[in-house]
Amino acid sequence: KSASWLSFASEQEAPGTLGRGIARVAVLPMADKADPTEMPELRTIKPEEVKSEDFEAVDAKTREGALEIISAVRENGEDGLLKYAWRFGELKEGVRKFIVTKEELKASFEGLPAEQQGVLQRTAERICNFARVQRASIIAVETDIAGGRAGQSVVPVNRAGCYAPGGRYPLPSSVLMTVCTARAAGVAEVIVASPNPSEVTKGAAFVAGADCLVAVGGAHAIAAMAYGSVPGVAACDIIVGPGNKWVTAAKSIVNGFCGIDMLAGPSEVLVLADKTADPEVIAADLLAQAEHDTEARPILVTADAGVIANVNAALRRQLAVLPTRDVAIPAVRNGFAVLAPDMEAAIAITNRIAPEHLEVQTADSQKTSDACTSFGGLFIGQGAAEALGDYGAGPNHVLPTSCTAKYTGGLSVHTFLRLRTWMRIDDPKAAQAQVSDAVVLARLEGLEGHARASELRLPK
Repeated sequence: KSASWLSFASEQEAPGTLGRGIARVAVLPMADKADPTEMPELRTIKPEEVKSEDFEAVDAKTREGALEIISAVRENGEDGLLKYAWRFGELKEGVRKFIVTKEELKASFEGLPAEQQGVLQRTAERICNFARVQRASIIAVETDIAGGRAGQSVVPVNRAGCYAPGGRYPLPSSVLMTVCTARAAGVAEVIVASPNPSEVTKGAAFVAGADCLVAVGGAHAIAAMAYGSVPGVAACDIIVGPGNKWVTAAKSIVNGFCGIDMLAGPSEVLVLADKTADPEVIAADLLAQAEHDTEARPILVTADAGVIANVNAALRRQLAVLPTRDVAIPAVRNGFAVLAPDMEAAIAITNRIAPEHLEVQTADSQKTSDACTSFGGLFIGQGAAEALGDYGAGPNHVLPTSCTAKYTGGLSVHTFLRLRTWMRIDDPKAAQAQVSDAVVLARLEGLEGHARASELRLPK
């Protein structure tokens, strides 16, 4: 598995930091203020109550519904796709145009204010820079074997489909994260699918280098990219990107026919902190994740009961003025704080949870981080806000959730690469020892055809 991390040498180096303390709350857009005492807080649980969850990416009912949609698109092509695009309000009834061309994406970008153009361009470049470094980390190699040579070639897939959500919060950042990474890997053709795309989403697709955008979403978009049954949407070798439960279910169904990046559950952040951490910063970072989705999980792990109390107080104050609190409140209720006996136990708990996003805010954040072994993305020190990872500091924000970081990493250039091995025998005489061994092993396994095929390489 691979994992990414982000740190800033000092708080002053983090772009956009505003200093410590409650002043951070003042920069939030104001909502109708609620009573902080009526706001929820993280419930506190004991270490033994933290259980590794059984990850079920897709429930049976959702999978059944997604399969019906996929079958319709696979069998009926464009008509099947449009049936669901019209039903879910992605296109007006009767409208059959759903592909946004590269030229149209360019026009959308050029129609954006200069400030938004600059943000998209700078963010794309930061993502590409990190992805190019990742790409350079794996190379074609070859070595001597008895009688010849063997090696590894590194080749990108030919075509990638990149999904970007368009529901509660359209995510042009996900377009940048997926498409830029695919292009850095060397993918020749990249298709984006996103329902009800905003002008910024279309502009992001242009900046990132997408060939077109399919303006539909859900399981029907995944089916179109997987099977190539819809004219204008070629079958993709791999489909990546975050989405709702219908997208996840569809990806689970097409996996095998084409590749996928991962099956993602609700988003999560875990902050590992000690008494030196700023409770206002921790609360803000927890809420930044909570506002993603009502099912999101904000988690705090510490060995200091005072940290939990102070963070909960800050969380209630900030939640009372958060414009997205209607989404964040259920997520906060879904989250929890763990009071560990000491920092060593807190680290062990963190590794057991294996969070999607792990923030470490301790007296020696780097030393603490070095002891953490399971996470999707790691954010070291107070300056490395998880939100910076979401918005393109460099490392990818498409990350494993629900304990899956124990065995896999997030989206990267490696997701789009095929590692292919090869061998060549130039001197059959020098290869005779391994040929003889192959004959013996084949017969030990009862595979006489293998043995005879190998024997034909022995001297007559």
